[in-house]
Amino acid sequence: MQLMSGRAIRITARIVFVLCGLTTLLTVVPYALLQGADLPYQSEWVAFVAVLGLVGGFSVVVALLPLAWIAKVCGKNRDDDSLFSKPLRLLGGFALVFYLVGVVAHFAPRTWNLPDQLMFCLCPMYLVRMTIDPSPLWVFLILAPMNAAVFGALGATLGFARMTLRRH
Repeated sequence: MQLMSGRAIRITARIVFVLCGLTTLLTVVPYALLQGADLPYQSEWVAFVAVLGLVGGFSVVVALLPLAWIAKVCGKNRDDDSLFSKPLRLLGGFALVFYLVGVVAHFAPRTWNLPDQLMFCLCPMYLVRMTIDPSPLWVFLILAPMNAAVFGALGATLGFARMTLRRH
């Protein structure tokens, strides 16, 4: 039995893609404003901001493009349910895993000495933990969901890229 119709999947996917994309773009703002100030690895900072910006922008653009254009680029029929369901599943998987990574990143003891570069890649909102010590409620309700949204947008991007590359 099919849980959702193709139209419901497309509408849900578009809403989720916009939300994840906008959250990713919002996450870029503190990094872009700081411009890597006082960090020993300033050159990677620019690449990090650029990747986040591209992933967030791509997610928003895909959510707003006409269905016929997306289907043409992916080499699918516009009525094909997999056009949005595959990227949506990948988005959900990435979001779930990286929600948990965001929670673990917050509660990891400082004695573990986790490298900042690794933590920025795994949890973009790790910057908040470095500057202030947010409460667990903040982590569960705001920071970890933002981390999930950022990586959800990455999952959607990779899902569409995979469909496009399989076409060729």
